[in-house]
Amino acid sequence: MRSPVRGPAVNDGEEGTDSTPLLRGAPRAEAAPVCCSARYNLAILAFLGFFVVYALRVNLSVALVDMVDSNTTLADNRTSKECAEHSAPVKVPHNQTGKKYPWDAETQGWILGSFFYGYIITQIPGGYIASKIGGKLLLGFGILGTAVLTLFTPIAADLGVGPLIVLRALEGLGEGVTYPAMHAMWSSWAPPLERSKLLSISYAGAQLGTVISLPLSGIICYYMNWTYVFYFFGLLGIFWFVLWIWLVSDTPETNRTISHYEKEYIISSLRNQNGFLSALPYFGCWLCMILSGQAADNLRAKWNFSTICVRRIFTLIGMIGPAVFLIAAGYIGCDYSLAVAFLTISTTLGGFCSSGFTINHLDIAPSYAGILLGITNTFGTIPGMVGPVIAKSLTPNNTVREWQTVFYIAAAINVFGAFFFTLFAKGEVQNWALNDHHGHRH
Repeated sequence: MRSPVRGPAVNDGEEGTDSTPLLRGAPRAEAAPVCCSARYNLAILAFLGFFVVYALRVNLSVALVDMVDSNTTLADNRTSKECAEHSAPVKVPHNQTGKKYPWDAETQGWILGSFFYGYIITQIPGGYIASKIGGKLLLGFGILGTAVLTLFTPIAADLGVGPLIVLRALEGLGEGVTYPAMHAMWSSWAPPLERSKLLSISYAGAQLGTVISLPLSGIICYYMNWTYVFYFFGLLGIFWFVLWIWLVSDTPETNRTISHYEKEYIISSLRNQNGFLSALPYFGCWLCMILSGQAADNLRAKWNFSTICVRRIFTLIGMIGPAVFLIAAGYIGCDYSLAVAFLTISTTLGGFCSSGFTINHLDIAPSYAGILLGITNTFGTIPGMVGPVIAKSLTPNNTVREWQTVFYIAAAINVFGAFFFTLFAKGEVQNWALNDHHGHRH
């Protein structure tokens, strides 16, 4: 039976519009309170976990500047000449006690990219393992392993480029399981009409981790030296692991502190609903993820927009918007303030995708959420591996015009993806994904 009231913009021409019972007037459990709830405690701990994950991932990009002998990095390029008059004065580091290494630009590129060679390997296995044993231990030990390896970064760097590359690849192995594992956990924890909020909160930690760890790494390098960057974030990851193991459980049924009322609310709501979601993946993006999650749930729950309609709207905004501002950033010359503003807006708009395409494979196959995310994230990792190589080949002279070409290519990929999703995406659980796992059967 179809809902008698529908919003004016939800007729997407598809058969059956939205097959989610809770969104079509089926009886629903009364929502359990948010304050001090186990599900929101999980979201906060997951937020902190992904904060740590991205801090561990990006800290090297800052520390590497201080690790490399400045004489090695000096290069005459056209960008420097074009924008020399706009350049800020070079600041001499406050502390220079950290050891320096004679790594050229190509070597630095290999070091920075090596993380993804490990990261891509564990995406699909991570989803499969999480579906079998649960996500708590898999995610916890994945981050713990990365944190412990981070502590050994100064030793690996001292041994040479090869050991450092191997270490970073191993860190990628640990972080590769994090998103599939978290998906598997949310398939047991997130009530359908709260899923955008809960997952947006948890995955937003990734954006804030990037925002905070980059300047914080610079401050540590400035007042101490680069080795302390890895010691600080490594120990932070170990501390988070202790909290995670102590406070988190794989399912509501095994949680020691959850109230009976909340447990019944989560279990009953999942039993009566056919969908799930994710979010994937900057401060502006972090805020946008939170707000877009709230907006998406309101469109579906209060305005009766179909799931697929909401996914299409947010995907188009989250992919075409960034493409526009990315291209615009290539035409502002040497106005660095405007460049920062355009790139910030571009990244912020990308946060809409957290309630768009990144959720969709959880709408169509909730029982296989971890595995599907592993597959899609595997392909999503490839640009991180080949992107620096392609960008380097397209910008041999580092001119503004060369970088405009790079921005055009990136924008074109975004636009293509947005329209491809709009044309072919579905919003209901697919027949091949129906089984009794977590009660996601019609």
